[in-house]
Amino acid sequence: MDNNPLLCNPDTGLCAIPERGVPASTEAAATASNGREKPIQITYFTDPICSSCWGIEPQLRRLKLEYGAYLHIDYRMGGLLPDWSYNSGGISKPSDVAGHWDEVSHHYDMPIDGDVWLEDPLPSSYPPSIAFKAAQMQDETRAIAFLRRIREMVFLEKKNITRWEHLQKAAEQTGLDAALMKTAMEGPALQAFQKDLELARSMGVRGFPTLFFSDASGNRLTLYGARPYTQFEQNVKALMPDATGNAFDTRPEALFARYPTLTSREFATLSGKPKPEVEQLLADLFAENKLRKTVTKNGVLWIWEKN
Repeated sequence: MDNNPLLCNPDTGLCAIPERGVPASTEAAATASNGREKPIQITYFTDPICSSCWGIEPQLRRLKLEYGAYLHIDYRMGGLLPDWSYNSGGISKPSDVAGHWDEVSHHYDMPIDGDVWLEDPLPSSYPPSIAFKAAQMQDETRAIAFLRRIREMVFLEKKNITRWEHLQKAAEQTGLDAALMKTAMEGPALQAFQKDLELARSMGVRGFPTLFFSDASGNRLTLYGARPYTQFEQNVKALMPDATGNAFDTRPEALFARYPTLTSREFATLSGKPKPEVEQLLADLFAENKLRKTVTKNGVLWIWEKN
Protein backbone atom coordinates (compact mmCIF):
# COMPACT_ATOMS: atom_id res chain seq x y z
CA MET A 1 0.00 0.00 0.00
CA ASP A 2 1.60 3.26 -1.11
CA ASN A 3 -0.93 5.59 0.44
CA ASN A 4 0.01 7.01 3.80
CA PRO A 5 -2.94 7.87 6.07
CA LEU A 6 -1.50 11.28 6.90
CA LEU A 7 -1.16 12.23 3.23
CA CYS A 8 -4.78 13.14 2.61
CA ASN A 9 -5.48 13.33 -1.11
CA PRO A 10 -7.00 16.73 -1.97
CA ASP A 11 -8.44 15.33 -5.21
CA THR A 12 -10.37 12.54 -3.51
CA GLY A 13 -10.75 14.38 -0.21
CA LEU A 14 -9.81 11.19 1.60
CA CYS A 15 -7.22 10.28 4.23
CA ALA A 16 -6.71 6.66 3.15
CA ILE A 17 -5.66 3.80 5.38
CA PRO A 18 -4.16 0.43 4.48
CA GLU A 19 -6.69 -2.27 3.65
CA ARG A 20 -7.41 -4.03 6.91
CA GLY A 21 -10.85 -5.51 6.86
CA VAL A 22 -13.68 -7.24 5.06
CA PRO A 23 -16.56 -5.79 3.05
CA ALA A 24 -19.59 -4.39 4.81
CA SER A 25 -21.88 -6.97 6.34
CA THR A 26 -25.55 -6.88 7.24
CA GLU A 27 -24.62 -7.40 10.87
CA ALA A 28 -22.22 -4.47 10.80
CA ALA A 29 -24.81 -2.20 9.23
CA ALA A 30 -27.33 -3.21 11.88
CA THR A 31 -24.81 -2.53 14.64
CA ALA A 32 -24.10 0.94 13.26
CA SER A 33 -27.83 1.71 13.17
CA ASN A 34 -28.62 0.81 16.78
CA GLY A 35 -30.43 3.48 18.75
CA ARG A 36 -32.06 5.12 15.73
CA GLU A 37 -34.31 7.99 16.79
CA LYS A 38 -34.57 10.01 13.56
CA PRO A 39 -35.45 8.96 9.99
CA ILE A 40 -31.85 9.09 8.76
CA GLN A 41 -28.75 7.95 10.56
CA ILE A 42 -25.27 9.03 9.49
CA THR A 43 -22.49 6.79 10.75
CA TYR A 44 -19.44 9.02 10.53
CA PHE A 45 -15.97 7.44 10.68
CA THR A 46 -13.42 10.08 11.52
CA ASP A 47 -10.25 10.81 13.48
CA PRO A 48 -9.17 13.82 15.58
CA ILE A 49 -6.14 14.51 13.35
CA CYS A 50 -7.78 13.83 9.96
CA SER A 51 -7.24 16.99 7.91
CA SER A 52 -9.91 16.04 5.38
CA CYS A 53 -12.38 15.65 8.26
CA TRP A 54 -11.50 19.17 9.36
CA GLY A 55 -12.12 20.14 5.75
CA ILE A 56 -15.78 19.02 5.87
CA GLU A 57 -16.65 20.86 9.08
CA PRO A 58 -18.40 23.63 7.09
CA GLN A 59 -20.57 21.09 5.24
CA LEU A 60 -21.42 19.11 8.38
CA ARG A 61 -22.31 22.22 10.35
CA ARG A 62 -24.65 23.42 7.63
CA LEU A 63 -26.20 19.96 7.29
CA LYS A 64 -27.01 19.97 11.01
CA LEU A 65 -28.63 23.40 10.80
CA GLU A 66 -30.60 22.67 7.65
CA TYR A 67 -31.58 19.00 8.05
CA GLY A 68 -30.86 18.27 11.72
CA ALA A 69 -34.50 17.45 12.40
CA TYR A 70 -34.15 14.34 10.20
CA LEU A 71 -30.63 13.27 11.14
CA HIS A 72 -28.76 11.49 13.88
CA ILE A 73 -24.99 11.51 13.39
CA ASP A 74 -23.16 8.65 15.07
CA TYR A 75 -19.50 9.62 15.47
CA ARG A 76 -17.07 6.70 15.25
CA MET A 77 -13.30 6.78 15.59
CA GLY A 78 -11.31 5.13 12.80
CA GLY A 79 -7.72 4.96 14.06
CA LEU A 80 -5.82 7.03 11.51
CA LEU A 81 -2.35 6.89 13.10
CA PRO A 82 -1.61 3.90 15.36
CA ASP A 83 2.09 4.81 15.65
CA TRP A 84 5.14 5.58 13.50
CA SER A 85 6.28 1.98 12.97
CA TYR A 86 5.82 2.17 9.21
CA ASN A 87 7.14 3.98 6.18
CA SER A 88 4.76 4.48 3.29
CA GLY A 89 3.77 7.10 0.78
CA GLY A 90 6.97 9.07 1.33
CA ILE A 91 6.21 9.55 5.03
CA SER A 92 8.55 8.03 7.59
CA LYS A 93 8.59 10.65 10.36
CA PRO A 94 6.31 13.38 11.73
CA SER A 95 8.19 16.26 10.12
CA ASP A 96 7.24 14.86 6.70
CA VAL A 97 3.60 15.77 7.43
CA ALA A 98 4.15 19.47 8.17
CA GLY A 99 4.27 20.77 4.60
CA HIS A 100 1.41 18.52 3.54
CA TRP A 101 -0.89 19.96 6.19
CA ASP A 102 -0.09 23.47 5.00
CA GLU A 103 -1.02 22.43 1.45
CA VAL A 104 -4.35 20.87 2.35
CA SER A 105 -5.16 23.92 4.46
CA HIS A 106 -5.18 26.04 1.32
CA HIS A 107 -7.07 23.38 -0.64
CA TYR A 108 -9.94 23.15 1.86
CA ASP A 109 -9.77 26.86 2.76
CA MET A 110 -9.67 25.83 6.43
CA PRO A 111 -6.86 27.03 8.71
CA ILE A 112 -4.30 24.32 9.52
CA ASP A 113 -0.79 24.93 10.79
CA GLY A 114 1.42 21.97 10.01
CA ASP A 115 4.20 23.17 12.32
CA VAL A 116 2.84 21.01 15.15
CA TRP A 117 4.69 18.15 13.40
CA LEU A 118 7.93 20.09 13.76
CA GLU A 119 7.45 21.56 17.23
CA ASP A 120 5.60 18.89 19.25
CA PRO A 121 4.67 15.96 16.98
CA LEU A 122 2.02 13.43 17.88
CA PRO A 123 3.14 9.80 18.22
CA SER A 124 -0.37 8.49 17.55
CA SER A 125 -3.99 9.56 17.08
CA TYR A 126 -5.23 6.86 19.44
CA PRO A 127 -5.13 8.78 22.79
CA PRO A 128 -7.39 11.64 21.62
CA SER A 129 -9.67 9.10 19.91
CA ILE A 130 -10.04 7.17 23.16
CA ALA A 131 -10.61 10.45 25.00
CA PHE A 132 -13.47 11.19 22.61
CA LYS A 133 -15.07 7.81 23.36
CA ALA A 134 -14.76 8.62 27.07
CA ALA A 135 -16.45 11.96 26.43
CA GLN A 136 -19.29 10.21 24.59
CA MET A 137 -19.92 8.12 27.69
CA GLN A 138 -20.61 11.30 29.63
CA ASP A 139 -22.59 13.38 27.15
CA GLU A 140 -22.94 13.07 23.38
CA THR A 141 -23.39 16.78 22.70
CA ARG A 142 -20.45 17.79 24.85
CA ALA A 143 -18.37 15.03 23.27
CA ILE A 144 -18.87 16.60 19.84
CA ALA A 145 -17.86 19.98 21.30
CA PHE A 146 -14.82 18.26 22.82
CA LEU A 147 -13.85 16.79 19.45
CA ARG A 148 -14.16 20.22 17.89
CA ARG A 149 -12.02 21.75 20.62
CA ILE A 150 -9.17 19.25 20.33
CA ARG A 151 -9.21 19.71 16.56
CA GLU A 152 -8.82 23.44 17.05
CA MET A 153 -5.94 22.70 19.39
CA VAL A 154 -4.04 20.50 16.96
CA PHE A 155 -4.86 22.23 13.67
CA LEU A 156 -4.64 25.87 14.78
CA GLU A 157 -2.83 26.02 18.10
CA LYS A 158 -0.13 23.45 17.32
CA LYS A 159 -0.85 21.46 20.46
CA ASN A 160 0.04 17.79 20.79
CA ILE A 161 -3.37 16.44 21.76
CA THR A 162 -1.98 13.11 22.92
CA ARG A 163 -0.81 14.98 26.02
CA TRP A 164 -3.20 14.72 28.96
CA GLU A 165 -2.81 18.39 29.87
CA HIS A 166 -4.46 19.41 26.59
CA LEU A 167 -7.17 16.75 26.72
CA GLN A 168 -7.94 17.78 30.30
CA LYS A 169 -8.22 21.44 29.35
CA ALA A 170 -10.49 20.65 26.40
CA ALA A 171 -12.71 18.52 28.66
CA GLU A 172 -13.01 21.32 31.19
CA GLN A 173 -13.72 23.90 28.49
CA THR A 174 -16.58 21.82 27.10
CA GLY A 175 -18.21 21.01 30.42
CA LEU A 176 -16.96 17.44 30.83
CA ASP A 177 -15.62 15.80 33.97
CA ALA A 178 -11.91 15.39 33.19
CA ALA A 179 -11.30 12.98 36.07
CA LEU A 180 -14.06 10.66 34.90
CA MET A 181 -12.69 10.90 31.37
CA LYS A 182 -9.21 9.88 32.46
CA THR A 183 -10.58 6.88 34.36
CA ALA A 184 -12.74 5.80 31.42
CA MET A 185 -9.80 6.06 29.02
CA GLU A 186 -8.07 3.24 30.88
CA GLY A 187 -10.99 0.84 30.55
CA PRO A 188 -14.44 1.22 28.98
CA ALA A 189 -13.46 3.99 26.55
CA LEU A 190 -10.54 1.93 25.28
CA GLN A 191 -12.93 -0.97 24.72
CA ALA A 192 -15.39 1.32 22.92
CA PHE A 193 -12.59 2.55 20.68
CA GLN A 194 -11.63 -1.03 19.80
CA LYS A 195 -15.27 -1.71 18.88
CA ASP A 196 -15.20 1.32 16.56
CA LEU A 197 -12.10 -0.06 14.85
CA GLU A 198 -13.77 -3.46 14.46
CA LEU A 199 -16.90 -1.84 13.03
CA ALA A 200 -14.81 0.18 10.57
CA ARG A 201 -13.10 -2.99 9.38
CA SER A 202 -16.37 -4.89 9.02
CA MET A 203 -17.92 -2.05 7.02
CA GLY A 204 -14.95 -1.82 4.70
CA VAL A 205 -13.86 1.67 5.72
CA ARG A 206 -10.69 2.56 3.85
CA GLY A 207 -10.19 6.17 4.83
CA PHE A 208 -11.63 9.28 6.41
CA PRO A 209 -14.02 10.92 6.30
CA THR A 210 -16.42 8.09 5.47
CA LEU A 211 -20.11 8.70 6.10
CA PHE A 212 -22.81 6.06 5.76
CA PHE A 213 -26.32 7.53 5.30
CA SER A 214 -29.03 4.97 6.14
CA ASP A 215 -32.77 4.80 6.77
CA ALA A 216 -34.96 2.48 8.80
CA SER A 217 -35.63 0.30 5.75
CA GLY A 218 -31.97 -0.60 5.40
CA ASN A 219 -31.24 1.62 2.41
CA ARG A 220 -27.72 3.01 2.59
CA LEU A 221 -25.63 5.55 0.72
CA THR A 222 -21.94 6.20 1.22
CA LEU A 223 -20.06 9.46 1.02
CA TYR A 224 -16.27 9.12 0.86
CA GLY A 225 -13.91 12.01 1.43
CA ALA A 226 -14.38 15.77 1.45
CA ARG A 227 -17.26 16.57 -0.86
CA PRO A 228 -19.31 19.69 -1.67
CA TYR A 229 -22.35 20.42 0.47
CA THR A 230 -24.67 19.54 -2.40
CA GLN A 231 -23.60 15.90 -2.17
CA PHE A 232 -24.44 15.75 1.54
CA GLU A 233 -27.85 17.24 0.77
CA GLN A 234 -28.41 14.86 -2.17
CA ASN A 235 -27.88 11.85 0.07
CA VAL A 236 -30.48 13.11 2.52
CA LYS A 237 -32.96 13.78 -0.31
CA ALA A 238 -32.33 10.39 -1.89
CA LEU A 239 -33.30 8.62 1.34
CA MET A 240 -36.07 11.05 2.24
CA PRO A 241 -37.38 12.95 -0.82
CA ASP A 242 -39.89 14.92 1.27
CA ALA A 243 -37.20 16.32 3.60
CA THR A 244 -37.38 20.11 3.73
CA GLY A 245 -34.38 22.18 4.66
CA ASN A 246 -34.80 24.43 7.68
CA ALA A 247 -34.52 28.15 6.88
CA PHE A 248 -32.13 28.99 9.72
CA ASP A 249 -31.11 32.44 10.89
CA THR A 250 -27.86 33.50 9.19
CA ARG A 251 -27.19 36.64 11.21
CA PRO A 252 -23.76 36.54 12.90
CA GLU A 253 -25.17 36.48 16.43
CA ALA A 254 -27.42 33.55 15.52
CA LEU A 255 -24.71 31.51 13.83
CA PHE A 256 -22.23 32.10 16.65
CA ALA A 257 -24.92 31.23 19.19
CA ARG A 258 -25.10 27.80 17.56
CA TYR A 259 -21.37 27.47 16.87
CA PRO A 260 -19.26 29.66 19.20
CA THR A 261 -16.19 29.27 16.99
CA LEU A 262 -16.23 29.57 13.21
CA THR A 263 -13.63 29.82 10.49
CA SER A 264 -14.21 32.27 7.66
CA ARG A 265 -15.00 29.37 5.32
CA GLU A 266 -17.53 27.97 7.80
CA PHE A 267 -19.23 31.34 8.17
CA ALA A 268 -19.38 31.72 4.39
CA THR A 269 -20.87 28.22 3.98
CA LEU A 270 -23.48 28.79 6.69
CA SER A 271 -24.43 32.34 5.73
CA GLY A 272 -24.37 31.87 1.97
CA LYS A 273 -22.30 35.03 1.60
CA PRO A 274 -19.21 35.26 -0.63
CA LYS A 275 -15.88 34.89 1.14
CA PRO A 276 -14.66 38.51 0.61
CA GLU A 277 -17.90 39.87 2.09
CA VAL A 278 -17.59 37.47 5.02
CA GLU A 279 -14.00 38.51 5.72
CA GLN A 280 -15.04 42.18 5.88
CA LEU A 281 -18.07 41.44 8.06
CA LEU A 282 -16.04 39.42 10.55
CA ALA A 283 -13.27 42.03 10.61
CA ASP A 284 -15.87 44.70 11.42
CA LEU A 285 -17.29 42.59 14.26
CA PHE A 286 -13.77 42.12 15.58
CA ALA A 287 -13.21 45.88 15.48
CA GLU A 288 -16.43 46.29 17.49
CA ASN A 289 -15.07 43.84 20.11
CA LYS A 290 -17.83 41.35 19.35
CA LEU A 291 -15.34 38.72 18.20
CA ARG A 292 -11.97 37.42 19.27
CA LYS A 293 -9.74 35.57 16.90
CA THR A 294 -7.03 32.93 16.78
CA VAL A 295 -4.67 33.78 13.96
CA THR A 296 -2.56 31.15 12.19
CA LYS A 297 -0.29 31.41 9.19
CA ASN A 298 -3.02 29.75 7.13
CA GLY A 299 -6.17 31.45 8.36
CA VAL A 300 -8.27 32.64 11.28
CA LEU A 301 -10.66 31.10 13.78
CA TRP A 302 -13.28 33.57 15.02
CA ILE A 303 -14.67 33.31 18.57
CA TRP A 304 -17.83 35.07 19.72
CA GLU A 305 -17.09 37.43 22.59
CA LYS A 306 -19.47 36.69 25.45
CA ASN A 307 -20.75 39.85 27.12
